[in-house]
Amino acid sequence: MEPNPIGGAAVEGNLLRPEWASFVGPYPLPMRHGFSLGELAGYYRVTQDLSCDLEVIPARGWRRGQYFDATGLPWVLPSPNLPTLDSALVYPGQVLLEGTNLSEGRGTTRPFELFGAPFLEPARIKAILPELSGVFLREVAFEPTFHKWAGELCRGFQLHVTHRGSFKPYYTTLTLLAAIRGLYPEQFAWRPPPYEYELERLPIDLLTGDDRIRRGLDKGLTAAELEDSWQEDLARFMEVRREFLLYPD
Repeated sequence: MEPNPIGGAAVEGNLLRPEWASFVGPYPLPMRHGFSLGELAGYYRVTQDLSCDLEVIPARGWRRGQYFDATGLPWVLPSPNLPTLDSALVYPGQVLLEGTNLSEGRGTTRPFELFGAPFLEPARIKAILPELSGVFLREVAFEPTFHKWAGELCRGFQLHVTHRGSFKPYYTTLTLLAAIRGLYPEQFAWRPPPYEYELERLPIDLLTGDDRIRRGLDKGLTAAELEDSWQEDLARFMEVRREFLLYPD
């Protein structure tokens, strides 16, 4: 099975709650789980009591801390909107923008790395952001050719990952959402359904796997406060996760 393209060492995020299961996320798992596909299959088979014959053939030579570019293999797009490893690096956080009225960069050549909206003021946002590890936010203006805000000038940022080891994509995007939610309460909006075969529940709640994340942001909680709230669940997951790891550090 192919190893995780953004490494198998870092784990980040709240665990999806069973009542928020959907096509987007069927079982409890944090946004960045650090599993390879084979490890994830083994984890699901046991924890979800899935009756199936499963054989995982580990990839030779891969170590948990390696990213895809260490393999020497050509990048094959796993999705039309993940054209590069750079887009995959930010995806575990920037995918949350699909649940908002912000452009996540679809309709540009740098989806998920670029984001913005016509009403954003990058300098104003940057002025209130706390320090973010491993990433540089470059102010940009872009015009999506399709999807949200197609044909309109959007202002926002491009995320440049400067240090993979310290960069936390989920935390970074939650920090950005908290700032934008606070600065633009009238213009910012959570995207309404339908989304990924779901007709009633909000897309952001399906993406985070827990409506408490959205409700926390609406109450003005910071990303750090949200991160503190899921540490006990994450610690329990990490204990269970160890049983299914196939690759060395």
